[in-house]
Amino acid sequence: MADQTGTQAIDRAAQLLVRVVEAPQPPSIGELAERAGLPKSTTSRLVSALERQGLIQRLGERGRLTAGPVLLRYANRDVSSTLVELAAPSLRRLADASGETINLAVPGSDGVEHLAQEDTAHYVGVTDWVGRKVAFEHAANGKCFLAYATPAPKELQHVRARGFATSIDELEVGLTALAAPVFGPQGEALAALSISGPSARLTSDRIAQLAPLLIEEANALAERLGHRDHTRGAA
Repeated sequence: MADQTGTQAIDRAAQLLVRVVEAPQPPSIGELAERAGLPKSTTSRLVSALERQGLIQRLGERGRLTAGPVLLRYANRDVSSTLVELAAPSLRRLADASGETINLAVPGSDGVEHLAQEDTAHYVGVTDWVGRKVAFEHAANGKCFLAYATPAPKELQHVRARGFATSIDELEVGLTALAAPVFGPQGEALAALSISGPSARLTSDRIAQLAPLLIEEANALAERLGHRDHTRGAA
């Protein structure tokens, strides 16, 4: 009986995943439950399991469902290189303007994944982040992804309000970073651009000076990716 129950749960979860991926528009939990002929409570529980594994993710405050980061990385294995190519001008401009380390990152199933970097002009602060994974809650770019998840942590509501996140002496004492989300065509926080360096250089005044440029470049990259509404990322 236990084996039958487990198999039934797997079948139902797979059915929900297929319906989300093939839906012409991202469905809500209620719509998904109705289409699948399942109780809403059962659908919510199965969706949560799929979400924890990165197979499904929720969009915006209304929590509509779409393919998660794991599926997106598999289905678009060439997208990372395209994203890096499209982001290159923004990384270079931010590096020239700030003199600090600039990174392009995307959300992974259990942390932030760094895809590209422009190095600082200084000797102090040179760290290669490409290929490294960092916990969401300790990184500025990770906070961007958490702030636009559903539900978003209350303590990160200010990220939506001002359009960028900071990490000051959190990932490592003496390291400060600020990051802005890069929205995809459906309004999801597809990636993030960040500026990082020693806390002694990235003071609160310096952060205030660099944040508008960071948001501008994040919005420009979002536009190159097909996003047309920047109101969610406005400062």
